[in-house]
Amino acid sequence: MADSSSDSVSIDMETPSPTGKENLVKTSHGLVSVTVYGDQDKPALVTYPDLALNYMSCFQGLFFCPEACSLLLPNFCIYHISPPGHELGAVAISPDEPVLSVDELADQIAEVLNYFGLGAVMCMGVTAGAYILTLFAIKYGQRVRGLILVSPLCKEPSWTEWFCNKVMSNLLYFYGMCGVAKELLLKRYFSKEVRGSALVPESDIVQECRRLLDERQTANVWQFLEAINRRQDLSEGLRKLQCRSLIFVGENSPFHSEAVHMTSKIDRRYSALVEVQACGSMVTEEQPHAMLIPMEYFLMGYGLYRPTLSVSPRSPLSPCCISPELLSPESMGLKLKPIKTRLST
Repeated sequence: MADSSSDSVSIDMETPSPTGKENLVKTSHGLVSVTVYGDQDKPALVTYPDLALNYMSCFQGLFFCPEACSLLLPNFCIYHISPPGHELGAVAISPDEPVLSVDELADQIAEVLNYFGLGAVMCMGVTAGAYILTLFAIKYGQRVRGLILVSPLCKEPSWTEWFCNKVMSNLLYFYGMCGVAKELLLKRYFSKEVRGSALVPESDIVQECRRLLDERQTANVWQFLEAINRRQDLSEGLRKLQCRSLIFVGENSPFHSEAVHMTSKIDRRYSALVEVQACGSMVTEEQPHAMLIPMEYFLMGYGLYRPTLSVSPRSPLSPCCISPELLSPESMGLKLKPIKTRLST
C-alpha cells in the first residue's frame, strides 16, 4: 500500500483497461483504483463492488447488457471504484498495513470525488459495496444524488454471518484463496440454481467468477473482509437519508432480510424495493435484465432518461404515466409491496 501520510489526492498512474482508463488515485488512506468510462462532462455514476470482486467481475453482466448500455452509458460517465487492492494486477497489501475501517473506505470515495472535481453523484453498489456507498451517503449527504443498491448490507453482522466471515477470514489468512473459501464466496454471490449441483453443471457466470477469484490477492481480500465484519449498524443514519434509493435484492440472497430492513428504515417516499425471484445476491450478474425497467423509472425521476417515441402512451414507461415526484412505491403502483421480477424463459 502507498504511504498514507499524504492528505492530498493525486493520480499516480493511468493505464488503459478493456472498458476505460484506470487511474490509481492516492488518498490519505492509500491508493484506490478508479476506472473511468465515458465523457467526464456527463453526470457521474460511481460503482463499488462486493467483497473479492472488482468492476469487471461484479458489473460486467449489467454493463455488457445492450439495453443497460443504452440506458446508462449515454447518460453517465462511469467511475468504477475498486476496494483497496481489488483491481486487476494489484500487488499484495503489506501485512504491516492496518485494516482500514468502513468509515475510512467511505472517506476514500470523498477524496476520489474531490480529485475528479465531482459534486453530487449517482451511486451503485453491491452488498459490501452497497454498505460503503450507503455509509458515504450518510456522511456526505450533499454529494449523493441517488443510490442504486443491490442486496445491500446495513446492519451489524448477525452472529451467523460473523461466524461465517471469521471462518473465511481464517481460511484466507492461512490457506489463501482455497477451494472452501471460493465456495463460501460463490454461495454469497449466486443462487443455488446457477451454482449447479451433482446433476446440473454450474453456469458460465459462476465458472468465470471462480476463475477471477483465483486472480485476487488473498491479503487484500482478507483486509476488506475484516473491515466489513467490523461494520456498524446504519439503521439510525438511514432515517436521515434524503436522496432517492432504489434497492434490488435477490429472492435467494443470504442478505434478503437486510434489504427489507433497510427499506423499512428509509422514508418510503424516497425508496423502492425490487425483489428478483430465483436470484442470489449479485443481481447485476445473475439477472441484469431484471434491473432495467426499475432503473428506467428511477432515472426518469431525475430527467436522466427519456423513453423513445415508439413507447405507447399506455406503457408504464410513458412519461404521462409517471409522477414527476420522487420515485416511490406509491408512484410505481406497488402499494408498499416489493416488485417480483422473473426473466421469461
